[in-house]
Formats: sequence, C-alpha cells, structure tokens
Amino acid sequence: MGKVRVAIIGAGGYSGAELVSLLLSHSGVEMVGLFGSAKRAGETFAESWPRFRGRMDLPVHATDVHAITALKPDAIFLATPHEASVDLAPELLATGATVLDLSGGFRFKDAAIYPAYYGFEHKNRMLLEQAVYGLPEIFRAKIKAARLISVPGCYPTSAILPLAPLVRAGAVKAGTRPIVDSTSGVSGAGRSAVQKNLFCEVSLQAYNVFKHRHNPEIDAYAGCATVFTPHVGAFDRGILSTIHVDLASGWNGERVGAALREAYAGEAFVRLCPAGVWPAVGDVRMTNFCDIGWAVDEAHGHLILESAIDNLVKGAAGQAIQCLNIRFGMAEGLSLLGAQT
Repeated sequence: MGKVRVAIIGAGGYSGAELVSLLLSHSGVEMVGLFGSAKRAGETFAESWPRFRGRMDLPVHATDVHAITALKPDAIFLATPHEASVDLAPELLATGATVLDLSGGFRFKDAAIYPAYYGFEHKNRMLLEQAVYGLPEIFRAKIKAARLISVPGCYPTSAILPLAPLVRAGAVKAGTRPIVDSTSGVSGAGRSAVQKNLFCEVSLQAYNVFKHRHNPEIDAYAGCATVFTPHVGAFDRGILSTIHVDLASGWNGERVGAALREAYAGEAFVRLCPAGVWPAVGDVRMTNFCDIGWAVDEAHGHLILESAIDNLVKGAAGQAIQCLNIRFGMAEGLSLLGAQT
C-alpha cells in the first residue's frame, strides 16, 4: 500500500499544529494539503507557526471542499469548530475519504444533546448513527472499518479510560455518581486571545460548573452518570483528573487493580502506575500516553483514581492519528511511539 494522502482542515489552531508536528515523522503518510480560516489564506504554515520553518512550508488555503477534493486525500482531519465539522463532513465523506473529526460534532447518538450543550440543532442525524467514537482502547474493532471517526474530547479521554473498565466490572456502588475533577492547561481553551487566559491573568479556577459539554460525553462512554467539574490551570498543556468513586460491596484495592490490569494488558498507550506513584502532567507531556494511578480507602469503600494526559496529544491529535493508523492497517504507534514497521 502506498502512503496515505492526508489533508488537515483547521491547521491554524493548536490541535491542527499538533497534527502536523506528529505527522511529519509518520512514515506512512503524505500531507497533501493544509486548510484554515480565510484570514490565514495565502500564508505558509510556518508563517503561522515559526517553529516549523524549514520543516513544513505548505501554504494554508481557505477551506474549500472543491480544493480539498482535488487533492484526492484518503483521510481528512477536521480540527474545526463543532458546527463547521457538521457542515463539512457530509460533502467530504461523499468523496470517499475517511473523515476524522476532532470536534464534538459527531460524538453522540442522541441529537437532543446538541441544543442543550452545544447551542445548535444537529443537521445530520444519520451521520450521528454512522460515526464511530474514536477511543481505540474501547472501540478498536469498530474504528478499523469506520468512515467517520469522532475523536473523543480531552477531558472525556482522561475520565473514561480510568472509569469505563470499573463500571463494566460492576465496581461503582448503585445509586452513586463518580466525581470527576479535572484541570487542563490553557491550550485547551484554544488559540484566540482571551483576557483571562493571558500569561499575567491565568490562575487556577473552575468553570462551566454543572454545564460543561464534556459531562454527557463522559457519562455516555464511561457507562454511568458522573459529576464533572473542569478547571483551567496556569500551565500550557496537559490534563490531570482526580476521580472519586464509592465502591460496590465486595470491591477492594486488589480487585480494582486487577480490573484495570486486565482491561489494559497489552495497551501501548495506557500506563498503570505502581502503588504509591501518582500521574503527573509532566510525565505525559507531548506523548500519547494516559497514566493512571489509584488508591482505595478500604474502611470506607472509597476509591480515588488519578489520570494524566497531554490534552493536545492523547486528548486530540495523537488519538486522531492512533485512529488513522488503525483505520488504514498501519502499526498503531506510528509517529506516536517512535519508528515502527
């Protein structure tokens, strides 16, 4: 098989730039086109992102479906706003390309979630049914044949990976909701200039309490209702999630550890920390790993799970490339774990 021809829409944002950075070292991919907003049209990618000078000098074109189609890409990454992805995906899929959407435009089967949490009515309920949620550790088999892959959100990735195996195993006490407290670096808010995210303004603060759009996503794919509170922290990238779980009768630390080890045996990108070692955002920075640690208060049946990911890699671009590799039959770690054949 020849190289997979790839186009990126939304190359002007942090996730788009991370895609380019990772794909530059991907031996099975050829980047054939970069697209973004009209205001960036005519610039080279390196003009928007000077760290890429001499490495990626393709022009960034205004997003145009006909121009994208003319490049005959096999796969198209959408690092675009939610509504833009919903508008673009049908036409791009009609060309025969595989679409990997990093927005929330296709993460739910229930269209009613969109006006409630995203502020718009979904235009294409048929594609909601067809889309595959791109969390490889859980949906790898479906990703292999998918045409539309909905890459998970960053916060949900950090919560679902620790929680889902335990929910499936019956570890969560009936009638309780796990509490998920997550802190993200400022890059999670995007590249737009916002005063509270400026270097001299950013602090540690909760936001969108009880109304963050990632809460229903966590619930849908972790398999249980949760209480999710996001925070922004004074660092550039990474997410640390602390999850409190009331355990069902008969569960203890040994059984929790066994369930997690069974779920992630052989998974290259989930690292279970040894007892007494806790995940840190610095340990996963610029990697596709999710680190998970845990401890149980045996006397009270209370579990604390901790996870760390890089929000721009395992929480966005890296996970999207992991899905691309699975979809096109390549080694899953290509460009994510160094050179692989």
